[in-house]
Amino acid sequence: MNRFEGPGAKEARIRYLDGDFQVASPGSFVRCAVTGESIPLDELKYWSVARQEAYVSATVSLAREIESNPAMRKR
Repeated sequence: MNRFEGPGAKEARIRYLDGDFQVASPGSFVRCAVTGESIPLDELKYWSVARQEAYVSATVSLAREIESNPAMRKR
């Protein structure tokens, strides 16, 4: 069992802002929009304000950005 499966472990609802986020509904983690992995709130570093999505890593964030904006592949 990981630390998100115990009693009281709840997924937070977050409003992602530029350089910060607001907790709309308390919880201990959010889920990566791409992989579905749990991300502890104190480890959350990557998200999209435009899509209101959290990402587990910079690599996953970039992959989603390229998927959403295919013109970026040419850069």
